[in-house]
Amino acid sequence: MTTLFDPLVLGALTVPNRIFMAPLTRCRAGAEHLPNAMMAQYYAQRASAGLIIAEATMVIEGNSSFWTEPGIYSNAQVAGWKLTTDAVHAAGGRIFLQLWHGGRACHPLLNGDAQPVAPSPLAINGDEVRTPQGKKPYVIPRELRDDELPGIVAGFKKAAENALAAGFDGVEVHGANGYLLDEFLRDGANQRVGPYGGSLENRARLMFEVIDGVSSVWGSDRVGLRISPLNSYNSMIDSDPIGLSTWLAERLNAFDLAYLHLMRGDFFQQQNGDVVTPVRAHYQGVLIGNMGYTGDEASAAIAQRKVDAVAFGTGFLANPDLPARIKGGAPLNQPQPASFYTPGPAGYTDYPLWP
Repeated sequence: MTTLFDPLVLGALTVPNRIFMAPLTRCRAGAEHLPNAMMAQYYAQRASAGLIIAEATMVIEGNSSFWTEPGIYSNAQVAGWKLTTDAVHAAGGRIFLQLWHGGRACHPLLNGDAQPVAPSPLAINGDEVRTPQGKKPYVIPRELRDDELPGIVAGFKKAAENALAAGFDGVEVHGANGYLLDEFLRDGANQRVGPYGGSLENRARLMFEVIDGVSSVWGSDRVGLRISPLNSYNSMIDSDPIGLSTWLAERLNAFDLAYLHLMRGDFFQQQNGDVVTPVRAHYQGVLIGNMGYTGDEASAAIAQRKVDAVAFGTGFLANPDLPARIKGGAPLNQPQPASFYTPGPAGYTDYPLWP
């Protein structure tokens, strides 16, 4: 029987366990979007993960959604991320970088007054973004022209090259949670016509082009993809999330990725359904489950072959030694939401180890 603590062949890598660290935006890179030594310490503390998937990282300058998130578009950022990859590798870990474009979740106050871009001119509703002037409503984005989309693909490809130079073990394409690639994918945000709108094939076109571009740098066996077919975060919805999940799982087989990272639920419970079963049935590669798993549930999911690994978010945030705690049945530190996005080490690098 397969367990959480068995090795897993993950594309070009073999990882020592199936307890992964999910990508978590922590906003410790400053307004310069520059990775730093504190971030290196944070990730190195969590090097016992089978795989660390580092946080959403801007691929193209001027597309900030979180004010102080990191980027990977400059030489200084490459050098900053090298601190993290060196520290994680020295601690015996493996780390992928999540490549990300915020799309309509960006805001002019974070990007030199530039209007955000998206597949369609539809704003995020019911939420606000943190800016230097306080929380502000999201704005209506500008609809990208078809002839601008090769530049988006080129930005992801250049970011993949920079991630390689920074010493990562691979990259994850962020196709989830209402950011640009997910906005194109789901019909609630993509209402355009032409080659990038309408059919599933067209709505997935940009995502597939990005995967091809990134894979041309890394080889597809060091590239992962994250999707969230049910998640309504950032005003997202799809008319047929189960159908979308099934279709996407089948089509992704052709890419021979290192893994598919599936967020199984909805933060806000607006959309419900089982996407894990159809994706498992139709996707032939490594499947990573994510969202709300306990250690016991993750163990059962692995044993029952529902997924091949489980990515833990806030559990890893609050417990740098999460694999050891799960294995030993130890109590878990509780996460401190008040410090999720604040600057400095408090609630970041100061969670205690066990015992």
